[in-house]
Amino acid sequence: MTQSNSNRTRRLERSLGDRVRAKLPFYLAEFVMFVLKQGWAAIFGILLLGGLMVTDWIWQEDWPIARYDALLIYALLLQAALLATGMESWREVRVIFLFHLTGTAMEIFKVHAGSWSYPGDGVIKILDVPLFSGFMYASVGSFIARVIRLFDMRFAPYPPYWATLLLAGAIYGNFFSHHFVADIRIWLFAATVLLYFRTSIWFTIGEHRYWMPLPLAAFLASFFLWLAENIGTGTKTWLYTGQSVETWVSFAKMGSWYLLLYVSFVTVTVVFREALVAPSEPGQKPSDH
Repeated sequence: MTQSNSNRTRRLERSLGDRVRAKLPFYLAEFVMFVLKQGWAAIFGILLLGGLMVTDWIWQEDWPIARYDALLIYALLLQAALLATGMESWREVRVIFLFHLTGTAMEIFKVHAGSWSYPGDGVIKILDVPLFSGFMYASVGSFIARVIRLFDMRFAPYPPYWATLLLAGAIYGNFFSHHFVADIRIWLFAATVLLYFRTSIWFTIGEHRYWMPLPLAAFLASFFLWLAENIGTGTKTWLYTGQSVETWVSFAKMGSWYLLLYVSFVTVTVVFREALVAPSEPGQKPSDH
């Protein structure tokens, strides 16, 4: 994003914040601004989910293009529009590309392992996986990268970087290896808490600085990703083995997303390393809490 676009975004936020604060009590106004900024950060994912719902409602089998292929075109146009308007930067596109690689690799493996399937038709596929599916993982990367920028986030005190890479690798590997050997996710859950329990996410709303424990943020985010999963299965975009469109996705998938979020977060930090420093604002909470 250019400096002029960044300044324009800050002026818009300040103007909107002033209006909200003039009508609501302070903490309620801050909460409203927090929700609005979260939604703005998640714009790629929100629009992508909207595409899943609209195509499910209107698509006909005799149309000349398959729904999955249309979703790929829609996702590409969406990405191009976000870049053209300055809502996403080329730096964030680098993050999204990493998510495409890791996400598509997992999709191919999981589909062939029988974990889930894509019941619709599509021409643009890799080993039975529609190519648009990589954008669903990319939307998570887009959200994390955008939310770091929009909230001026800092993560402190941060664990040793090598340890975060090791844990992320173990989590990602377990998504594959548990089909062949023992599932160690219970130990991975414990490892996320042990490694990150001192780490807080520092974020800014207006002129004020707040913080939240990183494991708590990951848990809350996993709930909203579970809701998004239900939109995906409810629109017959993908289905888990043994699941029908009338049934909700198992709550156990929240645990999977909780773990995958740490992989996602570490992937983003490969590009956004400057966020892994203590905040410098006056009056901050000590970093070694």
